[in-house]
Amino acid sequence: MIIPAFQRWSSATVSVPLERVRIATVIRGDLVRDVSVQGRVVAAVSPTLYATAPGRITLLVEAGASVNEGEVLATIDSPELTSNLQQVQATLDQQSMELERQRIESRQLSLDKRKSADLADVALVAAKREKRRADDAHERKVISIIDYEKSQDDLRKAELAYQHAIADADLFEERLAFEIKASELSRDRQQLLVNDLQRQVDDLSISSPVSGIVGDLLVSQRAAVSRDTPVMAVVDLSQFVIDALVPESYADDLAIGMHAEILVAGKAYAGQLVAVSPEIVANQVRSRIRFSDEMPGNIRQNQRLTTRILLEERPAVLTLKRGQFLESGGGRIAYLYHDEGFAERREIKIGGRSLSAVEIESGLQEGDKVIISSIDQFRGADRVLISD
Repeated sequence: MIIPAFQRWSSATVSVPLERVRIATVIRGDLVRDVSVQGRVVAAVSPTLYATAPGRITLLVEAGASVNEGEVLATIDSPELTSNLQQVQATLDQQSMELERQRIESRQLSLDKRKSADLADVALVAAKREKRRADDAHERKVISIIDYEKSQDDLRKAELAYQHAIADADLFEERLAFEIKASELSRDRQQLLVNDLQRQVDDLSISSPVSGIVGDLLVSQRAAVSRDTPVMAVVDLSQFVIDALVPESYADDLAIGMHAEILVAGKAYAGQLVAVSPEIVANQVRSRIRFSDEMPGNIRQNQRLTTRILLEERPAVLTLKRGQFLESGGGRIAYLYHDEGFAERREIKIGGRSLSAVEIESGLQEGDKVIISSIDQFRGADRVLISD
């Protein structure tokens, strides 16, 4: 018993009491790379309402009031916009009346042209009848050649007059239809102006796009506002997300769709990473996590919650509990503990890391016992005596 103890003492250059070290065993299992961050609860939908036109605003609700979707929250008095609507509406009414008058005149003029065509048709029928009478008289030799030829000329003249009357009536109706179409297009263009101004006037009543509560009022009662002035915010309390800042070192690992765990009152809720900012601010990346299924009912706006983002899962790898040896050894040195009472320095290679464990790629085997507390006290010795 004396000789082995003496050998351990003689080969070790540093001695450390056992109670000053922590020991863990290398095991094979699944390593889940993750990152734990503190997130802030924010409403998933929190629209800001803006003034749609210049004017004087009347607020109909107070901050913190519960509102329903479509409820009018404020109105804007804009005399200029209302006057413009009345003017274009009057112009539209005038154009509509003018269009109706034009349609009546067109029908009247078209009727006159059709009347001329009908009279030409009557004249043609009469000319054909005279032509038949002339043919009968010519066969009986009781009509002169000149009178017979005149009946032929009258028939031809009646045919031409009828054809021209029909063509003139058709062309006249086509021209009238074109003019009416042009007037209709002008009226429709004016109707578009009226519709647009009517929409702007309707927008003077600012409605809530969601059901929720009124946040901050950004303007005072009866204040004069310009177009696109922020008026108030409405917070939808039916759906929350977690706004979290992730350290820059994990920026390359973040991807939309990653699973997460959100801890609320000691219970873990499933979540999913739905947004990652493309820029880094103050060495942090802003991200948003949404509850996947069930959302707790006892959370509040701006509440701080711990969120664990699952970056990667590596199955059946050698793992070791995390400890201060990673920082003090730079992740390259570990001390293998032997039951004989000493620790041996080993060169190791670390792979993936999680909150509680690290992956051992080389330098250790399954079942090895490793000192995971700080190794600064070993002063880089190759062999350290661990005394009871």
